[in-house]
Amino acid sequence: MDFATLLQLLDSTIRLGTPLLFACLAGLFSERAGVVDIGLEGKMLISAFFSAAVAYMTGSVWIGLLAGIASSIALSLVHGLASITFRGNQLISGVAINFLAAGTTVLIAQDWFSQGGRTPSLTGGARFSPITLPGAEALRDVPVIGPIYYDLISGHTILVYLAFLCVPLTAWVLYSTRFGLRLRAVGENPAAVDTAGISVVGLRYAAVVICGVLTGLSGAYLATSLQAGFVKDMSAGRGYIALAALIFAKWRPWYALFSCMLFGFLQALALRPDLIEKVIGVKVQVQLLDAMPYILTVVILAGFVGKAIPPRAGGEPYVKER
Repeated sequence: MDFATLLQLLDSTIRLGTPLLFACLAGLFSERAGVVDIGLEGKMLISAFFSAAVAYMTGSVWIGLLAGIASSIALSLVHGLASITFRGNQLISGVAINFLAAGTTVLIAQDWFSQGGRTPSLTGGARFSPITLPGAEALRDVPVIGPIYYDLISGHTILVYLAFLCVPLTAWVLYSTRFGLRLRAVGENPAAVDTAGISVVGLRYAAVVICGVLTGLSGAYLATSLQAGFVKDMSAGRGYIALAALIFAKWRPWYALFSCMLFGFLQALALRPDLIEKVIGVKVQVQLLDAMPYILTVVILAGFVGKAIPPRAGGEPYVKER
């Protein structure tokens, strides 16, 4: 494998790992507060649709982004209402959100655009454009450093850089702020937090809203950066993969970055079957390569669920003692 091919593979890894990273960090906030969110998939899907649809109708990707985030927050609040306020089963609520989003997006897309449940292709200002970082052109021909900076680090959309910025920001919020300390405490011992006079419900709703914002960014990235519009079920199980990556990362932000890039790397490999054949000397079926991220998801869930210790109050509705 030559250096240029390796850079192309890593570049694809970053692009494909970005939506997973947003969704993984979203699940991290929610589960750290004790709210298990299986509905990441549905929120990614509905955000992808509304961001693409509104961006197409207005011609502004930024308005589309806001619409996608708003739709994701709306579903997050539905999940919060069911699981926090009414103390319903969080898993069932999340699964219901996934089904709701899968059906609603196609129904509305067909009614609005009559293109078989998809939106028209996005062009111009309705899509996020790649950003050339300062000095990239000047360093382009410098050996080793130039290609890494120009081909790998530069040339991504603003949402890619935002996703990577969210990792240290999440770590800082969770471990260096009073809000983060309280949020983690709610996921471990909500009764103690309530005894201290802090609202358990308020903190959990805050975590759910943050989850909605990050998942909205994930879905918007799929439709306005990675692709040029919405198609049916375009999230393709990424919400579930993000949950597996979260377990693999043991609910820690920096570990989440590496686990999401691992899944992104496997997805990038699936796009280059010729490369694998060249390296190992054996032809691998494309279908097997496409299935690798999902196989790894099953392996992680089977092998790491017992070893990775989730927040103790995760999935349990809090009932205030009187």
